[in-house]
Amino acid sequence: METISNIFHNDPLPPLGARANQSIKLRKFIISPYDSRYRTWETFLLVLVVYSAWICPFELAYLRNLSWKTFLVDNIVDSFFAIDIILTFFLAYLDRKSYLLVDDPKRIAARYLSSWFVFDVCSTIPYQLLGKIFKKHENGLAYRLLSMLRLWRLRRLSELFARLEKDIRLNYYWIRCTKLISVTLFAVHCSGCFNYLIADRYPNPAKTWIGAAIPNYRSESLWVRYVTAIYWSITTLTTTGYGDLHAENPREMLFSICYMLFNLGLTAYLIGNMTNLVVQGSCRTRNFRDTIHAASHFAARNQLPEHIKDEMLSHICLRYKTEGLKQKETLDSLPKGIRSSIACNLFLPVIEKVYLFHGVSFTCMLQLVTEMEAEYYPPREVVILQNEAPRDVYILVSGAVVSAIII
Repeated sequence: METISNIFHNDPLPPLGARANQSIKLRKFIISPYDSRYRTWETFLLVLVVYSAWICPFELAYLRNLSWKTFLVDNIVDSFFAIDIILTFFLAYLDRKSYLLVDDPKRIAARYLSSWFVFDVCSTIPYQLLGKIFKKHENGLAYRLLSMLRLWRLRRLSELFARLEKDIRLNYYWIRCTKLISVTLFAVHCSGCFNYLIADRYPNPAKTWIGAAIPNYRSESLWVRYVTAIYWSITTLTTTGYGDLHAENPREMLFSICYMLFNLGLTAYLIGNMTNLVVQGSCRTRNFRDTIHAASHFAARNQLPEHIKDEMLSHICLRYKTEGLKQKETLDSLPKGIRSSIACNLFLPVIEKVYLFHGVSFTCMLQLVTEMEAEYYPPREVVILQNEAPRDVYILVSGAVVSAIII
């Protein structure tokens, strides 16, 4: 057992890749990234990331004076991310060259300090608490803008979607759609909050986009002001432009210009991704239809008999239906040892029931099954012609064979 363990640890690329590291015993006080408790902690932090992404622009735009409840919740959330910074110094990481977990504390610390440490600290500093300490800047815009650094935490969501897209247990199409919808909603929310902030800070409220439509808008409820800002953001993003809400001063015009330029890239990103998803979903069916048309034209151009044309089309339809199985492609991509094991599991019980192989040695049958392949034939398809030189042996697993002479 000791020899096997040493070989496993010294191998530059373990056969099982990253999954093999899940059972390795790490040094004391070092956390494995595959630990279920740490995975739960990461999931909990993702919930806090979503909260931070929504509340940061909202507080900046609408809440000039934070209530003690909001202030307390924000600082509690920041404290959780501060704890995560400390835990990261004890978190083993996967070496991209050797695919082994690194549990050396010095290497872990050096890697973290040279990567995201500074950004994580800047996004965790309680700037609002500092504003409370320096009374004259309690409601200053500078501390509120610094609080927007908490949006750096969104990189965790980006990493989450990257992992989910590679998870074969989940549907890739719906993961991509969820990501695109999330990006769109976040862009709409941020732009609406920033545009309201510009209007709320303008000296003349009547000469703002919201003041021109809703006089004394500050007396309206928070819900009405937020929905109005989101309405402006969506109509601008979708280029609908009803004209009821529009820029009234140079500040708002400048922001609208920047937002519309940003929308060009965002719209291209959304349309490109959605087009790619639709094309991927319809590409297989389109190729099938093109193949059917090509086969039909080929039969008509060469004046083939009707039964041969039917055989061609039946074979193409069966190949389309069984394409999802991809048995041959999957087996060909595997090492010979694994292919042999699979062949024994799939085909050995079949040939043991065949009368022709009764009495044949087990070693001989093992050699036979490694050369066997599964094939599918549609009804009435010609498998072998009379007097044709035999090259293959067929074992019928399901269906029936009818002897016929085709002239």
